Amino acid sequence: MSHPLSTRLAAALVQAPTAPLCVAYSGGPDSTALLHALAQLPAARGRGLRALHVDHGLHADSAAWAEHCRRFCAGLDLACEVVRAQVETHRGEGLEAAARHARYAAFAAHLHQGEILLLAHHRDDQAETVLLKLLRGAGPEGLGGMREHRPLGRGELWRPLLNDVARAQLRDYIAMHQLRCIEDPSNADTRPARNRLRHEILPRLAAHWPQAVDSILHSATLSRAAAGALRTQWLAAFATLHDDTDGSLDATSWLALAPALREPLLDHWLHARGLTAPTTAQRAQIERQCMTRPDRSPCIRWADTELHIWKRRLWARALPSPVDPAWQEAGWRGEPLALPGGGGLALRDATARLSVPLTVRLRRGGERIKPAGDAHTRELRDLFQQVALPPWQRTACPLLYEDGQLVAVADRWASTRGRQLFESAGSQPRWRPGP
Repeated sequence: MSHPLSTRLAAALVQAPTAPLCVAYSGGPDSTALLHALAQLPAARGRGLRALHVDHGLHADSAAWAEHCRRFCAGLDLACEVVRAQVETHRGEGLEAAARHARYAAFAAHLHQGEILLLAHHRDDQAETVLLKLLRGAGPEGLGGMREHRPLGRGELWRPLLNDVARAQLRDYIAMHQLRCIEDPSNADTRPARNRLRHEILPRLAAHWPQAVDSILHSATLSRAAAGALRTQWLAAFATLHDDTDGSLDATSWLALAPALREPLLDHWLHARGLTAPTTAQRAQIERQCMTRPDRSPCIRWADTELHIWKRRLWARALPSPVDPAWQEAGWRGEPLALPGGGGLALRDATARLSVPLTVRLRRGGERIKPAGDAHTRELRDLFQQVALPPWQRTACPLLYEDGQLVAVADRWASTRGRQLFESAGSQPRWRPGP
């Protein structure tokens, strides 16, 4: 007798693009049920069905779990690729968020061209996600929950069970076929917010409101529709506010937008730069700082992101690693040099070399230089202001010294002696600021 899970997947495959299929397989009950059910369908096998397992290396048994996944797939005569992910915990995220970030990065990196990655997220997962977003103060985009489809790496992500299959149906499938699964003990820990919702809050809601999950998912559908309608408006505003040359946003015009447009526009801008979105409190701080005096340049930091408000525009970059102000590199003759903060310095002609070695340092305060052709010695602070060099680049700007004398400031200014050195070498310096 056919199980509802198999019926649902068979119908979904008829509507899905005829592309190769790959299951994100953790070895847990949900992904085990999904993978096993698909393996019974000739339509899925005909599309080169395979499995992808991500080993986070966070549990002592993670290697054994990976081996379990290999054996399970071998029993189904399916290929199973095991990928070891590096979970970065220095970004300011919690461990759960960092593991998720690493997992999706691994999925994107190992998905084949045009392949569809199927995830076993179901109705109960969607309800948990919407409630979490609500508790974090999300707008229509967040309250719309997880998307059933979205681009990922060289292919596409697909959650075929998201709206029609409940957790209980997957567990019923596991029991019916007597399938062995991995039970990650961390799933029973109620300290993480999602687990607390799953084990404590949602059961209580369902006890008083049996249709709670249905109602939550209905609200998510309406929120997703609202987010789509708003998207057309804030995308049009983004095209006006965004400077394609330097990547900044017009802060004044952004602040003048309605909140329903302001929030998703900011998130879109940040995500396009590979950065995370701020919390509700951090958004409020950004908005307050946008109203400060033009001569100030406030900076707001969170997780992996640093946002500057400068010259009435928003600028964002990855949070830089701490830089030792005493850093210096002696003996530089023009070869490529990696600078603290991710920038670089080199002569434009890769084969050129200076006749004498220079010492490269960063600003320590009070530096002065007399640019060639200038009648006066200038403070770097004044020079930076004249050319509107962003404040966050000033501390990382390389200064070039000969025997303790400042002869050049990156590729911006050179003293008479500095000009002689570069002309003798037949090449000028080129500074590449960090991100």
